[in-house]
Amino acid sequence: MAQTIIVHIANEDPIVGEIDELPSPTDTLVTIHSPRRRDGKDVHYLQNSVVTVIWPVSQISFIEVLPSQMEEEIIGFVRE
Repeated sequence: MAQTIIVHIANEDPIVGEIDELPSPTDTLVTIHSPRRRDGKDVHYLQNSVVTVIWPVSQISFIEVLPSQMEEEIIGFVRE
């Protein structure tokens, strides 16, 4: 199942996309599907028809993992 992430690239705006699995500590590349900006607009330095981008880990500052739809639907206990 694909996970939605936000990739923070050095000296660039963050990119939102999906990955098949989280990168392991030994990976040197990260493959991102459906890259877009946080507001949903196209990334200005990518062609319009691009659906997958491969970035070297050395250019990535950090990666945020967003919760999936199933995780957002989980209702926790509420104290009143």
